[in-house]
Amino acid sequence: MTLGATLGETFGIDALGPSASQAVVVLAQQMNKDAPVGPEFGKAEPIGALIVVCLMVVILLIGWAFHRRYSRFLRRKRFAEERGLDVFDEKAVDEAMAAEGLLDRRKKTFF
Repeated sequence: MTLGATLGETFGIDALGPSASQAVVVLAQQMNKDAPVGPEFGKAEPIGALIVVCLMVVILLIGWAFHRRYSRFLRRKRFAEERGLDVFDEKAVDEAMAAEGLLDRRKKTFF
């Protein structure tokens, strides 16, 4: 049993004719003559590793900033709902939180 016959039986390529199954076998076996090969193929340069590390750091910082904002939002939302305040009235929520000493005065400018 040849590879072409196996592909033909598996994928129904024989319905297209014998030339179609032969073409699949030939395409699967051809290799690009200009393709890089050898011991240096696939090795990353140090600048590539630096870029990957920098991107990972940026993603972690963005996730950390999102977590801070989302946590602050949930605290304010829970506080407003427990006291019957409008969640979207920032001024009223800020005043109520300041009156109870719960207003978050940490830096809010990062993202």
